[in-house]
Amino acid sequence: MSPGDRPSAGSLLAVSDLHVRYEENRAVVEALRPTSDEDWLIVAGDVGEHMADIEWALSTLARRFRKVVWAPGNHELWTPPDDPVQARGAARYEALVHLCRSLDVTTPEDPYPVWRGTGGPVAVVPLFLLYDYSFRRPGVRTAEEALRLAEEAGVVATDEILLHPDPYASVADWCRARLARTAERLDALPADLPTVLVNHFPLVREPTDVLRFPDFALWCGTEATEEWPVRYRAAAVVYGHLHIPRLIRREGVPHYEVSLGYPREWRRRADPGHAPRPLPAFSAPAPGGGRP
Repeated sequence: MSPGDRPSAGSLLAVSDLHVRYEENRAVVEALRPTSDEDWLIVAGDVGEHMADIEWALSTLARRFRKVVWAPGNHELWTPPDDPVQARGAARYEALVHLCRSLDVTTPEDPYPVWRGTGGPVAVVPLFLLYDYSFRRPGVRTAEEALRLAEEAGVVATDEILLHPDPYASVADWCRARLARTAERLDALPADLPTVLVNHFPLVREPTDVLRFPDFALWCGTEATEEWPVRYRAAAVVYGHLHIPRLIRREGVPHYEVSLGYPREWRRRADPGHAPRPLPAFSAPAPGGGRP
C-alpha cells in the first residue's frame, strides 16, 4: 500500500482559484497549513498563469500536505506573452503535468488515489474536461451564434485570446477528446467504488444560473457531464472557476464551489475563505466530536 493510500485520520480539504499573481493571494498560500499530518488537499485549478508562479504555489503546498491533487483551470492553460514558457494548448498541459509529477502532485493523467480516511474508501478523481459552448442562452442552437451574441453583449472570456487549443481545431474539439478519454478511464473504475469528482468547471449547469453576465456560462463547462455525478457514483463534486463559493445538491450529490478568487472578491465576504474547505463527509471529527 502506498503512503497516499494508507488509512488516514486526516481530512480531505479543497480549494481553487488561488490566482497567486496577486500579492494578497500569494500571502494566503504562504499561510495555508493542514489541520493534521494526514490531510489531503484538492486544488481545483486556476493556481496562476505563469509557470514559475504555478510551480511556487504547488511546491509550497506539496511540502505541507500528505497529498495534493490538482485539476487544471483555464488560467494555467493560458500562454501569456510575458511567460518564458511559451508552450501552447496540449503541449502546455503536458508541461504542467510534467511539473506536477516532479513535485509529487497528482494530475488527471495519473492513477486516481483512493482516500481511506473518514468517509472512505473513495477515489479522488481530478478531471480535465474544458468546455464546448453548450451552456447557451435558451433557443440558441449553435456555438457560433452563442459566441456572436456574447460578443455583442460585451462578454468575451480572455480564453479566446490566451487559451490555444493546439493541435485541435477548437477548444470544443479538445473538450470532446478529453470527455472521451476521461469517460473511458472512469468506466474502468470498480463499480462499487464511490468517487470525489474534481473539475475546475462545474459539471452541471445550475451553478451558472447566478452569474451576473449569463453569457459567460459559455466558458463554464459542458452539458455532456450533466449525468456524470450519478453515473460515476460521486459522493461529492468539487469545482471552482465562478468565484462564488457555495454548496448545491443535485440528485443527492453535494457540489462544492471552493474558490478563493480575486482579492477584491474575497475581501467582501463575511468568510473570506482563506482556509481550504473541508469536505464534511471526508473530514476527521474535530476535538469534542464536532465537524471542522
